[in-house]
Amino acid sequence: MSLQNEPVSKNENRKKYCRFKKSGIKYIDYKDPNFLLKLLNEQGKILPRRITGTSLKFQRKVGQAVKRARHLALLPYVGDSLK
Repeated sequence: MSLQNEPVSKNENRKKYCRFKKSGIKYIDYKDPNFLLKLLNEQGKILPRRITGTSLKFQRKVGQAVKRARHLALLPYVGDSLK
């Protein structure tokens, strides 16, 4: 079977971009839980880079901000109360 005949999905062709670089955000505020909730899934886990499209530099900052927010009880550790 040849790979040339298979259709390519639209998601594979779409270029991923870092929303933080595009917006010019240099600091991710851990005191803003509404923004950080966009980077978590239903269980409260941090979404990976391949889904969000963030760069490695900002993914590390996101992880650090989420952990700080969890420590201060701004975000739950368990995602029961997220939705």
